[in-house]
Amino acid sequence: MFKKSFIATAVMAMTASFAAQAQVQVDPALPAYKAVSGVSGNVKSIGSDTLNNLMTLWAEGFNAMYPNVKIEIEGKGSGTAPTALIAGTAQFGPMSRPMKSKEEDDFEKKYGYKPMAVRSAIDALAVYVHKDNPIKCLSLQQVDAIFSKTRNGGLNKDIKTWGDVGLTGAWAARPISLYGRNSASGTYGYFKEVALFNGDYKDEVKEQPGSSTVVQGVASDIGGIGYSGVGYKTADVKFVPLSTGDGKECFEPSAEHASSGDYPISRFLYIYVNKNPNQPLEPLRGEFIRFIYSKQGQEAVVKDGYFPVIKALADDDLKRFGLAK
Repeated sequence: MFKKSFIATAVMAMTASFAAQAQVQVDPALPAYKAVSGVSGNVKSIGSDTLNNLMTLWAEGFNAMYPNVKIEIEGKGSGTAPTALIAGTAQFGPMSRPMKSKEEDDFEKKYGYKPMAVRSAIDALAVYVHKDNPIKCLSLQQVDAIFSKTRNGGLNKDIKTWGDVGLTGAWAARPISLYGRNSASGTYGYFKEVALFNGDYKDEVKEQPGSSTVVQGVASDIGGIGYSGVGYKTADVKFVPLSTGDGKECFEPSAEHASSGDYPISRFLYIYVNKNPNQPLEPLRGEFIRFIYSKQGQEAVVKDGYFPVIKALADDDLKRFGLAK
């Protein structure tokens, strides 16, 4: 699995052109997608809940160009993608984390080659609290002590109330109520790796089936805290700025801070594909990948609250898939 330092470096390198912009914009060098002939058929996507909305937006945009194409989308967690690709029940496997070595090995045992990944977008994983919560900043070590029973981040005291992180008045004795994803989720695994320093979640974490239900739980619970992709923010919750340590500067999960590496929980969002290295992709899957890396495809990324990739990354992936023009 990619380490935090790799993710931060890669995000910085591949989205640096957006760092100075106040508003997220699609790389103007990305081409507009134009329909071609010979594209038809059915495909199924099984995998990440985090990518569910985005896959739907891509499917709708693609379908507008190709009315004879049917795209079915099922999002129950990143852990379901490798199994579906191996079984051949899905042609696209969205994942909010890289495949684990065992998942890749299991795929290779069946097909004789490894699956390939589309780096479709960038997500900053946000920590959410109720909109009325006055918390201004949390360090990763505090986040670890809030969510984890092992406290691998190094804090020597468990955090159970909002007073334990410095809130006063009515908030001082208010218990912290925890919301998170289930173990099939790539978001669960990535948060465990980075924010929990590979520790173990507390038993009290209320596991939710989807990203939106985490946010809904926090929105309806004044003492709640949860983690989810930035694209799921509503008016009833707010982001908690994060720092990498006590006394260090806190940063919100913005495009600028994700691209600079200052926001400590950023990641690529992947779509895995069964691509035989000795055979070209058929037009349907090939054109769908081209659509993702087009102006329209990356506009959908921004619309869904995530951060777009730049043309250099798109060109690199299209070349790997044999789709460069």
